[in-house]
Amino acid sequence: MTRLGELAVRRRRLVIVAGVLLLLVAGVIGGSVAKSLSNGGFDDPHSEYSRASNLITTEFHSGQPNLVLLVTAKAGTVDSPAVAADGLRLTQEVASQPFVSQTASYWSLGSPPPLHSDDSRGALVLARITGNDDQVIKRVKDLAPRFTRDDGVVSVRVGGFAQVFNQVGTQIRSDLGRSELITLPIVILLLVIVFGSVVAASLPLGVGVLAVLGTFLVLRGVAAITHVSIYSLNLTTAMGLGLAIDYSLFVVSRYREELRAGRDTDAAVIRTVETAGRTVLFSALTVAASLCALLVFPLYFLRSFAYAGVPVVALAAGGAVIVLPAVLAALGPRIDKWVLWHHEPKPVGEGGWHRVAMAVMRRPVAFGLGVVVILVGLGLPFLHVKFGLPDDRVLPTSATSRQVQDDIRHHFSSNESAPIEVVAPSAPITPARDAAIDQYSSRLSQLSGVARVDSLTGSYIGGQRVIGANPASVRFAAPQGTWLSVVPSVEPLSAAGEHLVHQVRAAPAPFGVLVSGRSAELVDSKHSIVSRLPLALGLIGLITFVVLFLFTGSVVMPVKALVLNLLSLTATFGAMVWIFQDGHLSGILGFTPTGTLDTSTPILMFCIAFGLSMDFEVFLLSRIKEEHDRTHDNMRSVAVGLEQTGRIVTASAALIAVVFIAFGTSEITFIKLFGIGLALAVVMDATLIRAVLVPAFMRLAGEVNWWAPAPLHRLYERIGLKEASEDATVAADDDGLAAALGVHRGARVEVVGALDGQLTKALERAAGRIAPSTEPDADVIVLAAQRATDLARLTDLAHHLKEDGTIWVVRPEHQLAKSVRAHGQAAGLSEGPTVTLTDDFVGDRHDGNGK
Repeated sequence: MTRLGELAVRRRRLVIVAGVLLLLVAGVIGGSVAKSLSNGGFDDPHSEYSRASNLITTEFHSGQPNLVLLVTAKAGTVDSPAVAADGLRLTQEVASQPFVSQTASYWSLGSPPPLHSDDSRGALVLARITGNDDQVIKRVKDLAPRFTRDDGVVSVRVGGFAQVFNQVGTQIRSDLGRSELITLPIVILLLVIVFGSVVAASLPLGVGVLAVLGTFLVLRGVAAITHVSIYSLNLTTAMGLGLAIDYSLFVVSRYREELRAGRDTDAAVIRTVETAGRTVLFSALTVAASLCALLVFPLYFLRSFAYAGVPVVALAAGGAVIVLPAVLAALGPRIDKWVLWHHEPKPVGEGGWHRVAMAVMRRPVAFGLGVVVILVGLGLPFLHVKFGLPDDRVLPTSATSRQVQDDIRHHFSSNESAPIEVVAPSAPITPARDAAIDQYSSRLSQLSGVARVDSLTGSYIGGQRVIGANPASVRFAAPQGTWLSVVPSVEPLSAAGEHLVHQVRAAPAPFGVLVSGRSAELVDSKHSIVSRLPLALGLIGLITFVVLFLFTGSVVMPVKALVLNLLSLTATFGAMVWIFQDGHLSGILGFTPTGTLDTSTPILMFCIAFGLSMDFEVFLLSRIKEEHDRTHDNMRSVAVGLEQTGRIVTASAALIAVVFIAFGTSEITFIKLFGIGLALAVVMDATLIRAVLVPAFMRLAGEVNWWAPAPLHRLYERIGLKEASEDATVAADDDGLAAALGVHRGARVEVVGALDGQLTKALERAAGRIAPSTEPDADVIVLAAQRATDLARLTDLAHHLKEDGTIWVVRPEHQLAKSVRAHGQAAGLSEGPTVTLTDDFVGDRHDGNGK
């Protein structure tokens, strides 16, 4: 990291120019990436549902009707001559359209009852728009306005699966465009408030734009190889801006801290990359690891968020640790140009977050149990979670396709647009085939939840054939196979719909069959996700454990982080079940509860929220570990770590929550769930987890926090990614300090109390390591004494010391001289020399009091 910081300083112009060129190339090539992305990806291509659907399309050139026209009579009923004539003309007009097949209606099929409403004032025209998901949506955009009409005889409204998801996509684009217009000014205002400077506030936005456009360029390349969901762009924008703010805030804050410590611009930048840059890279690894887990799922909708998420994390981190330091080096003190106000941090130990940490650590059990009870209570509703797929009810009630589907749901006896399809690919024409199909169709029509079965031999209701074979039956025929359409009387995307699929698959069949349809898609999608979930969770846990171990050298810290993050996310998902599945707050938030949560959205939310939680965890642990390495004081380390990062994490969480809450303003239910859920997860993690549970746990665990088995400790010493040492100027004085204090390489040195950070690191470099001692094996003990009461520890420390060892008391100039002598003599120690410490650590050594 030191070399990376030096590169950013020495080659600052080259790095900035390279960043600008990447931005321009990415904008030109990647800016049009949306045209290369797809609208589908919600099913497993290897599932029974997908195989059956492909067979119907390729072998039978047929499939589910995805276009529904609801025709309503202005006067009379749908059997009135004028209405019937209009209905037939409309059916023929639809059938004549290119890319439209399987057109049928109440009037063309001989007035079957399921195709008219309960009051006989409405009837259906069904058709299938051919093509893949993208082609179907493009074609329905042209057809829907053409067939939406209102004349003197009938009114016609367009619905069906194609129009529903056309309007879903249109609504999402509209919502996100509006939310971005609202969010951007709020984010800019918050950045100015947090940074206090217009110039400093603009830096995260620059890193965010680089990350977003760079990811668009990557997605353009990925889309040339495989399918990528267009919805991944939403994550790219949110994560790109959110992580750029997060990482930039951490880097800029550390840079300002180093400047306040007296370093010049170049040294401050290098030290910032050594410390904050290292933390950012570890954080990026944990976030990317969480998103990589999405690659194990077969649905390319989910995989697409890994395709987008990993590059945006990498580019945000790269921008923050390479390009941003180069900009800081170029700006120097001008980073505070156009300052609106100065924020002078309080001395260490006096900040608000320090007081919070100390308050928690004074009563860790009470605070910890209180928060755990709250989180467990929030998580309880998750025990009765039910998963489903999105349907028309994710749209607002003002959407025309939603209105059509609601009318069908409430006023028609069956759901004609969502049949269960039963495919028999190996049922060749034989004298006995028709009789077998007749018996099988009759058997399926008797199942609970079935309104009608259509097959090659006719239509069946309640075990009886009500209509014989007719011209419409030809669609079920093929030389080597056949298929049947099972029209449900229950809601397709519901528990009853799932149960019906299981019944159909379990029913005895004369041929080998595959079952498809929307209800089968729900069953198979849930199975595909649930079957891969243990692998995804295992990968997230394993990679997170390894990264945090390499970061801290402890096996306790990774386990603690995993447990607390899972507790936080369980609470978040419990709240989402209570709100979106059970319908509480539906009136306030403006959505229609369906009794289920979309299957894919919680998986996506988990990976993103877990990654962001680990992001905050790494930021906090980095400062705690830095302080603990310096002082070996557990309580002080936790309090100072929270004090140093509390403001940064809180500001970052607020900014990221604003970005996500903008998604919560969407009119689409699963986007609203995504935004509100992630905003809640981020806020909960930055407050209850970081501010309460982490200090409480670390106080109770004490030094066990940093424990690792001996073999793993040795492994960490060899390959652990430790923080870089101080700059070379300070390191050059270590030999003088070692000579003055009698510290040699390999000596066992113990530091007691809050010693100056640079002095502690210098001792560590001179000796090789600093470690606490409980036996008489220390060569040198350094006691930091600010007051006379600190010297009472000399008697106890004398028992840690070898016979020829030395205790050095570091005291304020001109203070405690007599007290050092008195306590030293009381401890049975002999006097030795005094060393005056200067900015270069070592001054004159002369005889005097204190040892």
